[in-house]
Amino acid sequence: MKSNEIQTLKRKSILGAASYFGRSVFLQGIGFVSAIILSAYFIPEDFGIYGIVLSIIGILIFFSDIGLASTLIQKKEQPSLTEYRSVFTVQFGLSVLIFFACIVVAVSGLLTVKTGEVGNYILLALGISFPLATLKTIPSIILERKLLFSKLVIPQIVEQITFHAILVWLAIAGWGAFAYVPAVLTRSTLGVVVMFAIQRWKIGFSSNWTVLRSLLGFGVKFQLNDFLARIKDQLFFLILGIILPLKENGFIQWSKNWSMYPYNLTVNNVMAITFPTFSRLQDHPKQLQTAVEKSLFFITLAILPILGGMVLFISPLLELFPAYGKWQPAIPSFIFFTLSIGWSSISSPLTTTLTAIGQINYTLKLMIIWTVLTWVLSPLLLFWLGYNGIALAAFLISFSSVLSIWYVKRFVQLRIWEQVWRQLFATACMVAVGLLGSGFWVHSVWWLLLGMVLCGLTYTAALLLFGKSVLIAQISSLLAVRTEKIGNSE
Repeated sequence: MKSNEIQTLKRKSILGAASYFGRSVFLQGIGFVSAIILSAYFIPEDFGIYGIVLSIIGILIFFSDIGLASTLIQKKEQPSLTEYRSVFTVQFGLSVLIFFACIVVAVSGLLTVKTGEVGNYILLALGISFPLATLKTIPSIILERKLLFSKLVIPQIVEQITFHAILVWLAIAGWGAFAYVPAVLTRSTLGVVVMFAIQRWKIGFSSNWTVLRSLLGFGVKFQLNDFLARIKDQLFFLILGIILPLKENGFIQWSKNWSMYPYNLTVNNVMAITFPTFSRLQDHPKQLQTAVEKSLFFITLAILPILGGMVLFISPLLELFPAYGKWQPAIPSFIFFTLSIGWSSISSPLTTTLTAIGQINYTLKLMIIWTVLTWVLSPLLLFWLGYNGIALAAFLISFSSVLSIWYVKRFVQLRIWEQVWRQLFATACMVAVGLLGSGFWVHSVWWLLLGMVLCGLTYTAALLLFGKSVLIAQISSLLAVRTEKIGNSE
């Protein structure tokens, strides 16, 4: 890749990231408001039912893709129409089989025993969404390869607004968990329509096995990694849902879902953009190093104070608002799940880097370690501490993420501590102030708001005190890209 091509890639990635992130903040805001309302109108059992069904769907998702889509994104050369059609053919066929599998599960009555009939309806609604989602796969890949993230997020905006609007409306109307059914169906249908309006392609079927075999080398390893992730997460939480009372499973699902909001807002959004960018830079180690370090810097800049604030203020929030008092037994789980996300904010960009540069074997090793630890440590702590032990296990396991640093440094010379220590220190100062005033935050809503503002100012002051020049330099380097005069985009 030539110098001007690297500059083009850099500009498109950063501008795309800014646009994508801005829209994603809007989406997360919608989800955040929706979660607040649902927490008031849903009972823990409603979250438990949806959590069990999502775990089943999460396992079935594995069989809808054999890593081919990620292979096309990671591929250095431009994919051919035959490659696109071959991948689409395989994925569409698998998605139809999954839909029939959902029908079999629903008819068998296995799910009804735990969730009632509503679980079957949610499962079938999510099952129908599989073939519909497949119709969006190739257009999404094309947009990602072009780094047109601002367009890629438009279908997500339509889907999320529709989903949460219907869900909240029906929840207030007293539909309970059944509210998910029309919300899921409407979201899936509109998403396909909008995606095809943005990015059309010559849809068709192809069974070129020579092409598929050439893609499977990376794809199978990628999918094996995904398979382990689903054993670690979806299968484990599905078994928990079967074993635990529905209410306790609801507490776990509620805590885990809330703890993931900062992760989805920061890490997921950045990684969605950087994976194709890192892949294109895999033959340029210096530029790759800079890109990864910037990702780490800005992710931790945003996520660490959010995590600290969530841990500090969850208890007074639930205490001050009676409608949310039913979630107080889940506070320990909420705190430990939230703390575990701290390590994920560092390990996720690093594992994405390993995958993007073709070192999927190391990502696979990490996933094996995390899967084994989850299945060994979590049951032990569940036995000793009850359902809150699951979140504690997640927190303890998160420290093994240090291995990702060791692995990635074999290929990219990263200065990780230099990118994160200022954010860690500022967050520690913020938490210290929050703990000192914890007795005041429960007095009233105004005291609570004062505490939040004070903690935010503490984080900002500490960060500027020890990292003002670095922060200005990092932001300036991004803003400068907007004014760079470069050649035509790829």
